[in-house]
Parts: sequence; C-alpha cells; structure tokens
Amino acid sequence: MADTYTTIQGDTWDLIAKKVCGDEKKLDILMQNNPSFLEYLVFPAGIRLRCPKELSQTERDMPSWRR
Repeated sequence: MADTYTTIQGDTWDLIAKKVCGDEKKLDILMQNNPSFLEYLVFPAGIRLRCPKELSQTERDMPSWRR
C-alpha cells in the first residue's frame, strides 16, 4: 500500500477507505490521520492524504486463495 493517496474528483472518505484497504468501515482511521481535511465530505481532485500502515490489508486478513 502507498503511504499516500491522491484524491480524484468525487471521492468521499468511505470510498477512499474502500479503495485503500478494502473496507469502508476503516474511514475513521483515515480521518484521524488527516485532520486538516475533515471539512471535506466530497473531495476535489489532487488532495494528498496520508494512509497509515494499519489501513492496509495484511496477508493474514486475506482469504487463503489470495495468499
């Protein structure tokens, strides 16, 4: 997983969390690591967000057929 994510027009917190880690429920971790962007509900293009390592889907979280 990349350490950053650059938004595209129309991204939302939950969509970004789904793209970055495969689970939109992890949006709270993403938001905690990007407090200066909390005013956005829908992002414009080109904003670079920090993505913490704990957001990435680890190999142990993957189904056996993907390992």
